[in-house]
Amino acid sequence: MIDVQDLTIRYGRTRAVDHLTFTVKPGLVTGFLGPNGAGKSTTMRAILGLHTPAAGQALIDGRPYTALRRPLHTMGALLDAAAVHGGRTARAHLTWLARSNHIPLRRVEEVLDEAGLHQAADRRIATYSLGMRQRLGIAAALLGDPQALMFDEPLNGLDVEGIRWIRDLLRRLADQGRTVLLSSHLMNELALTADHVIVIAGGRLIADTPVDALAARFHRDVLVRAAHPDRLAEVLRAHGATVTPGPGELSVHGLAPQTIGELALTAQIPLRELTPRTATLEEAFLELTDDHPQEARR
Repeated sequence: MIDVQDLTIRYGRTRAVDHLTFTVKPGLVTGFLGPNGAGKSTTMRAILGLHTPAAGQALIDGRPYTALRRPLHTMGALLDAAAVHGGRTARAHLTWLARSNHIPLRRVEEVLDEAGLHQAADRRIATYSLGMRQRLGIAAALLGDPQALMFDEPLNGLDVEGIRWIRDLLRRLADQGRTVLLSSHLMNELALTADHVIVIAGGRLIADTPVDALAARFHRDVLVRAAHPDRLAEVLRAHGATVTPGPGELSVHGLAPQTIGELALTAQIPLRELTPRTATLEEAFLELTDDHPQEARR
């Protein structure tokens, strides 16, 4: 597991991360969400020991990353796809990483294949597109066959095929029981990929919940299809609902589905559909973070 415990990180008098606590569990793809400047990247860097916290700690499998003797065997990470030596080839880059952590060199070829880079493995990285660099960074994260993986905006620069590849890869890693933490601004993609979300704003935790539960917290309306929609709309409005007619349907706010069904039954209006509609992940995220403006805390 990845455990963040009461983590506080300061830049001068400003708290970039403010007493943040959460756990990323094995077997799930966990999305890490927050507005720009929320502290996501700072937190991820702290997990890798790249920031020294003013308080608290971040642990991987019960130990700080800096205490891991061969860290790539325990934790794989991609924070910045551009942070590679452009003069090296992909194969050379992965080879020195493998040797630094006593990883068999056969793994270099395996992860090149996994990332779809085998044909470009002997090209200099400076010639790579952003999408290819993302693939190389993911290959490096997989190199030690670690049980925990962390990716910061890995979908940037990927084409449709690349996005599908990483979606399938993340699902497969989680299904193998690994711990997967993923930050992304592509909400629609996260909705397809993540099982759980951790949301921060202003460096503080504001949600730690399954994806479906987060969306369900922000009820949108109830879709109703009925034999006599105009008459049903009058009944529902008389009981305080806001009703918006649509082509062959009603959008109802202010009444629970059960109440709508009971009122339709009493009025002897047959129902053909009664479907509660919740917010999308993007809508829920915007609602949730709207009350948490990004302010520097001193």
